[in-house]
Amino acid sequence: MANTKSKQRIRYSIRKKIKGTADVPRLAVFRSNKHIYCQLIDDISGVTLANADSKSLNLGSGVPSAVEVGKLIADKAKSKNISKVVFDRGGNLYHGRVKALADAAREGGLVF
Repeated sequence: MANTKSKQRIRYSIRKKIKGTADVPRLAVFRSNKHIYCQLIDDISGVTLANADSKSLNLGSGVPSAVEVGKLIADKAKSKNISKVVFDRGGNLYHGRVKALADAAREGGLVF
């Protein structure tokens, strides 16, 4: 229970500092025990521009699935002419699956 509250506190402090726009959307990452999800969000208009997740790709859990999700979100961003994003790790540590997704998105052409 204490872990959930501290993660929520971290998430709120990150969201106070980070805002996504139509030109530079927010790349939000959510990590569950089995899957990893990410979205490109325009916070000003409250619209999700693109999303990718390991569940719809029928990938298992782990770093390899996070790499595939990172590549997919980079491809979707390129198709919408988005090259620059703001990374929102969602209170997760920048390690493991979150880091693998971010590195794959960078290799796919996103700048953050």
